[in-house]
Amino acid sequence: MPNTLLAFLFTSIAGLSTMLGSLFIFKKNKNSTLIGKALSFASGVMICVSIIDLIPEGLTLLAKNYILKISILIGMTSLVSGIILSMLLDKYLPDTKEIQKGGRLYRIGIISMLAIIFHNIPEGIATFMTTSNDVRLGLSITIAILLHNIPEGISISIPIYYSTKSKKKSLWYTFISGISEPFGALIAYLFLSPLINDIYMGCLLLAIAGIMIHIGAYELLPTSRCYQDDKTTVTYFLLGVITMYLSHMLF
Repeated sequence: MPNTLLAFLFTSIAGLSTMLGSLFIFKKNKNSTLIGKALSFASGVMICVSIIDLIPEGLTLLAKNYILKISILIGMTSLVSGIILSMLLDKYLPDTKEIQKGGRLYRIGIISMLAIIFHNIPEGIATFMTTSNDVRLGLSITIAILLHNIPEGISISIPIYYSTKSKKKSLWYTFISGISEPFGALIAYLFLSPLINDIYMGCLLLAIAGIMIHIGAYELLPTSRCYQDDKTTVTYFLLGVITMYLSHMLF
């Protein structure tokens, strides 16, 4: 497979850019409004990337193999399955000591981490395989992923830090989510290159979109309103949407 080392490099850069979102925990004069702003911004990013990127791409992949009606039916089933999975994670996440201490924030951090891991692994697979065959296209994808991984890192590091007061734990959890992207590349290199098809990737992308929409709308936005007024929540949500939309349009 040509350009293999470059493909691994691009995937690692894209994934570990999630760590840049953790820089916000080192901000001086921290206050509770930072939590609300970060959560509403991350919500905008998650919902926007799902609507303008994951859902259209997933449906396009399915449409290569099925007629339109069947593609939409399979796609919506996958999307709803992702939402249901996210709801089950939210309901059955164990009540650990940290969750009791940090309340809903810790829960949001953990669920966001899991969702982003589920998102990053196929993203890593896609980036690796694209770069292996077309370096220029792979670079464009890497830049786009880098831009939207930063606010995804915020959605993990800020809730974890403010619920546990531990920078180490916040950085570690964010790192785990970021490293899952090159892990996806490794899976693609070792096992999946000949097996991955459009149907599998399409269903997976739509399920991930369902998970991220549920987290953004049901977890991040309502919690952000506990730390700030509705006007600020809407403003930073729209900033997240605009940031993600511009990164999508530019790259």
